[in-house]
Amino acid sequence: MFDIGWQELFILAVLAIIVIGPKDLPGAIRTITKWIRKARSMARDFQDGLDEVVREADLDDLKKELDTPGGLDIAKKIEDAVDPTGEITKDMDLDKDLHDEMSGAVDDLKKITDPDSAAKDVAKDAHKNNDPAEGEAQKTSRKASG
Repeated sequence: MFDIGWQELFILAVLAIIVIGPKDLPGAIRTITKWIRKARSMARDFQDGLDEVVREADLDDLKKELDTPGGLDIAKKIEDAVDPTGEITKDMDLDKDLHDEMSGAVDDLKKITDPDSAAKDVAKDAHKNNDPAEGEAQKTSRKASG
C-alpha cells in the first residue's frame, strides 16, 4: 500500500522506541492500530456508498433505455450484429416459404373436407349430366363409354 520495506520499518521502530519509550510503546501501537482500523472502515463505507451511487446511476440509465420505444431489443441488436444488411435474412426466409406452403395445404384440406363444397360439386356434376344444350349424340356416347 505505502510500499514500505523492512529497512524503513526498522528505522520507524528505532525512532518509536527513542521518542515514545519502551514503557508506553505497546499502548501507542494499540492506539495507532485502532486509528488504522477506523480509517479502513471509513474508507470501506465510502467505497460502498460510491458503488451504490454508481449502481443506481446504471439502473437509472438502464430504466431510461427500457422506457424508450424499442429501447432494449436484444434480438434486434443480435440481428444487426450478425446480418447488418439483411441479405442473409432474405436468403433464408424459411418462415415465409413454410407459411405459404402450409396455407396452401390448409386451403386444399378445407376444399376437400367442406360438406357444402362437396354438395356443390355433386350438384354441378348432376347438372352437367342433364344439360339441355348438350346434344343427344353426346349423351349417348357418354352412356356408352361410362
